[in-house]
Amino acid sequence: MPSTLVLKRLFTVKEYYQMAESGIIANGERVELIRGEIIKMSPIGRRHAACVDFCNYILAHKLGARVIIRVQNPLSLDDTSEPEPDVMILRYKDDFYRSGHPQPSDVLLLIEVADSTIDNDRELKIPLYAEDGITEVWLVDINSACIEVYRYPTAEGYQETQKIHRGQNLSILAFPEVSITVDEILG
Repeated sequence: MPSTLVLKRLFTVKEYYQMAESGIIANGERVELIRGEIIKMSPIGRRHAACVDFCNYILAHKLGARVIIRVQNPLSLDDTSEPEPDVMILRYKDDFYRSGHPQPSDVLLLIEVADSTIDNDRELKIPLYAEDGITEVWLVDINSACIEVYRYPTAEGYQETQKIHRGQNLSILAFPEVSITVDEILG
C-alpha cells in the first residue's frame, strides 16, 4: 500500500492573530495555536469550570499578592504556539503583563484541568510545556480524581512525574512551604 505524505500549512502566532482580527476566527471562538495548528478547544463543562474556580480560589488564598494568577489566558511559548492553560501562577509584575503575554520563564506553575481532554493534554500539551521549559505542570484529572505532577523539564519530557490522590498533599516547587490538598483542588 503506497504511503501518502500529508503536507500541512502551519501558522505563526502573528498569522493566528491576523485571522482573529479579520474574522476568520470568530470572536469568542475557543481555539488555541499549538505547534502551528489551530486546535478547537472543548466546551467548558460544569465540573471543569468548578475545578478551575477551586484552583483559582485556593491558590489566591494561599499565595496572595506574591504572584499573579491567570485563568484561561494566553501563554507565549514560541512563534507557533500560544496555548491558553486553565490556570497559571506567574511571577508578580507591576503591569500585570500588559506589556506582553507571559513567557515560560514567568510561569511558576501551570495547571491544566481535564475531563474529556485528558489524552490530548498528556500527549500534546505536557510535552510542549516541557520543551519550552515550564518548570512545573499539574494535570488535574477530574475523572480519576487525582493530580498528575510534572517537574524538571527537558527537551524529551519531564524528569519527574507523580500522581497525587484525594487525601494527599502537594506543594508548588516555587513555594514549598505552601501545602495544598488534592481535595482542595478537586472540591
